[in-house]
Amino acid sequence: MTLLAACRRERSQSDALPIPGADGPRVTVEVLNASGTPGLAKVGTRLLRRAGIDVVAYGNAPEALGKLDSTRIVVRRGTEAVGQRVRRALGRGRVVVQLDSARLLDASVLLGADVAPRSQFHP
Repeated sequence: MTLLAACRRERSQSDALPIPGADGPRVTVEVLNASGTPGLAKVGTRLLRRAGIDVVAYGNAPEALGKLDSTRIVVRRGTEAVGQRVRRALGRGRVVVQLDSARLLDASVLLGADVAPRSQFHP
């Protein structure tokens, strides 16, 4: 007979992520790594989720976009205020409004080389 034991870490209140939309209108974004630095989209996703922003997708930016030196926040729905909220959460980025009703999100976050992975963002 084999006995298996599992260990489960309980989350404390300080570890809990905020509920998107609890502190204002819900903002949905996609996070795309346009820097060429592996794993950066995941780092950006964690940072934005901790700020209460709903990240619905993350991954690499299309190669046709090339590598970006600086972060760009492209507003797809709404006003520039959406982009400014994302910018505050990231602490960087240039906001550009390019409305696109075909996309089902408020903004696309294109992470550039100005975002460096930091150990504080990793679990």
